[in-house]
Amino acid sequence: MITRREMLKRVGTMVGVAAGLQVYPRALAHAQARSQGLSAVGDALVSLTPAEAETLRAIIARLIPADENGPGALEARADRFIDRALGGALKNLRSAYSAGLAAANASAQASKGAPFAKLSAADQNAVLTAMQQESPQFFNLVRTHTIQGTFADPFYGGNENFIGWDLIGYPGARIAVSANLQRMDVKPEPSRKSAYDYGMFNKGEI
Repeated sequence: MITRREMLKRVGTMVGVAAGLQVYPRALAHAQARSQGLSAVGDALVSLTPAEAETLRAIIARLIPADENGPGALEARADRFIDRALGGALKNLRSAYSAGLAAANASAQASKGAPFAKLSAADQNAVLTAMQQESPQFFNLVRTHTIQGTFADPFYGGNENFIGWDLIGYPGARIAVSANLQRMDVKPEPSRKSAYDYGMFNKGEI
């Protein structure tokens, strides 16, 4: 599997490039938000069953685990991002998640004698390694969505408390970049803001 260090390097590069671009036009931002179906973010499950959510949380906790560098995907609530996306923009993948999560549990039960969420971290890693080799389509799907849920704008349900942005040193959404923020010798202060905290993005229209 890809290591946490390599994943953070890749995401940091992507966010660094994106930070130099203009904020999406208002109409595009609204369309994207509507497609996610997120008018407000709570903790109630939208798409997944409780059993599926338990398995998914265990998987994302191994894909981007908490360690000495800080919290990981579970703490960032990437699972909540995925659950809500499956009720909106990713609803066509709902059946793929049902089948993939069931297969993960079946593999864990067959090879390690317990459901995936009940295994040790080492055994979970072994099951995920086998999944990466035997079911690469679902593995890559859930890994991609885990990355998105950890590092995307928190408005969409993940990146709770800006955990993902803090991990890679991204200072947060801004509608303007001052000269001071462009200095290479000074670390910019985090904005602690979602793009939707700005008036140009109206949550009421979603």
